[in-house]
Amino acid sequence: MSSNILNQKFKTPFQTVPFSKIKDQHFLPAFKKAIAITKLEIDAIINNTEAPTFKNTIEALEFSGEQLDRISSLFFNLNSAETNDTIQKIAQEVSPLLSEFSNDITLNESLFKRIKIVYESKDELNLSTEQQTLLEKKYKSFSRNGANLTEDKKLKLRSIDKKLSKLKLKFGENVLAETNNFEMLITNESDLSGLPEGTKEAAKQFAESKNKEGWLFTLDYPSYIPFVTYADNRDLRKKITLAAGSKGFHNDDLDNQKNVLEIANLRHQRANLLGYKTHAHFVLEERMAETPENVESFLNELLEKAKPAAEREFENLEQFAKTLDNIDQLKKWDGAYYSEKLKQKLFDLDDEKLKPYFKLENVINGAFTVANKLFDLQFQEINTIDKYHKDVLTYKVTNTQGDFIAIFYADFFPRPGKRNGAWMTSYKPQYTKNGENSRPHISIVCNFTKPTNSKPSLLTFNEVTTLFHEFGHALHGMLANTTYPSLSGTNVYWDFVELPSQIMENWCYEKEALELFAMHYQTGEVIPMDLVEKIKESANFHEGMQTLRQLSFGLLDMSWHAGESPETIKNVKAHELKAFKNTTLYPETENTCMSTAFSHIFQGGYSSGYYSYKWAEVLDADAFEYFKEEGIFNKTVANKFKDHILSRGGTEKPMTLYKRFRGQEPKPEALLKRAGLIK
Repeated sequence: MSSNILNQKFKTPFQTVPFSKIKDQHFLPAFKKAIAITKLEIDAIINNTEAPTFKNTIEALEFSGEQLDRISSLFFNLNSAETNDTIQKIAQEVSPLLSEFSNDITLNESLFKRIKIVYESKDELNLSTEQQTLLEKKYKSFSRNGANLTEDKKLKLRSIDKKLSKLKLKFGENVLAETNNFEMLITNESDLSGLPEGTKEAAKQFAESKNKEGWLFTLDYPSYIPFVTYADNRDLRKKITLAAGSKGFHNDDLDNQKNVLEIANLRHQRANLLGYKTHAHFVLEERMAETPENVESFLNELLEKAKPAAEREFENLEQFAKTLDNIDQLKKWDGAYYSEKLKQKLFDLDDEKLKPYFKLENVINGAFTVANKLFDLQFQEINTIDKYHKDVLTYKVTNTQGDFIAIFYADFFPRPGKRNGAWMTSYKPQYTKNGENSRPHISIVCNFTKPTNSKPSLLTFNEVTTLFHEFGHALHGMLANTTYPSLSGTNVYWDFVELPSQIMENWCYEKEALELFAMHYQTGEVIPMDLVEKIKESANFHEGMQTLRQLSFGLLDMSWHAGESPETIKNVKAHELKAFKNTTLYPETENTCMSTAFSHIFQGGYSSGYYSYKWAEVLDADAFEYFKEEGIFNKTVANKFKDHILSRGGTEKPMTLYKRFRGQEPKPEALLKRAGLIK
């Protein structure tokens, strides 16, 4: 076991992960050893005979478990982006171990006693702002997780946390299996009518890779989205839409209804045990929004503004479908299809016309150029570091003075073993220790259309904004410049974390930025300005409906975590319909359910936090307004954004940082105006 590569300091360029040398069977023993090492570090803090100080208690605790954190981030990143049966099995074994160990720390009375002594004398300690934040965070991580509970209640908390960690994993595994299990093989070419050439070619190639004749479609986004958007065959659109909408809802081994009810119940019990009314009250205490009441009034205020627009848009769309194809009632599998047709008619703008201007490599370089103009960053592709899959791209990031800033991994294409969607993560955080600024290793993971035999990877405009979005998160991680790892990069309040990502999307709509990278992949011609104008004009197309959809997810999240006691909820679907009653436009479809595949809230970290996408949109619209006033590449504004937001992580309260950048609190008018919901 002593030779386990995961328990050693990596002797690699920039201490990057030596993926090729790591075997699945290394993980379990490495976790066990790293937990044992961390226990010794914690014991050393507790057994220190000197009086508790910030340095020997709070700082010592912050820098303990470095090896364990590194192994955890590596393992769980692989479980999302490159998983297999072995890794999933290890995850089921490791998650309760980690949950138990985490409780061993937060429920350790001797350790909490030392922290409490430092916390109660904080006013005499002359701490820096960052040190004050760390002390507050450490104290709360104990008090909010049961340190003040009686012994019997601590035992109950441990049992709940263990169950939750297993249930969340099971939920995610079921969703991934459901996604992978569905295949729609089309053998009759006339059934492909309406589909873009690139989509057909990709489906044919995929079928061939599985030794099948015909065209193969799946629930992976690059396959599913073009199908429901362009396929003329309504029955097949219905088939794939119902498959996507019924993940985890088949009353079989992969059914998630029981998991949803159990997760919601256990979260509620946990919150009550800790003295909170609901899980949402517990979560929101550490968010900008502060309370469920604030979240609900925020969502309902936006709903009031968006609903009339959404209903008008829906009525128009229904009328359009009736005129065009004599469709009496618009169903869920018609929405994307007729929206695209109407958009083409109104703006003469078709994703297929735009895609040739958005070759993946050009868009990546565009994101790099924007980051260079704003924040003086340079990206150099390097092949001297290991990857976990051959498709992954690796970059060394420096500033214009040549200082090393970060390692950046980018993973763009779908494959089995990789979950759907797009996300940013890190393999190593930034922190400063013993005078050395240790730089981060950041990764973005997406699921874009793969290159085919005849075409490079050409992105839809939606995929372009997704890339910029995840790259915004990556910049937050890469430009981190703090002392403590737990306050670094994206370790900020959850409803603040989407500001750097969402603000970056704005550059995709600006002529000055598009001219840097939107070039036709065959001719090299820069995207014509009339297309840029149409992109901008169409940005608000169906904004009411889009907003309503986002709000419906936020309200569903709150209904699971802030409403009635989940014990009274017996039927997942009935509960969901009640939560959706003010946001529903399409007629209800039987045998579909959103909650059973709502990974953001039942597997990821967004429980009681889905509203934060909209919350951050208010911040990003207000912040980008400032850029527009001064120029979208204005160095002064960009430096303020870098110095007060991107580099500061969670070292201070988000509103304090935001006001330092902007000079004022954000105003929702900027968002409503941008969305065309108010004049």
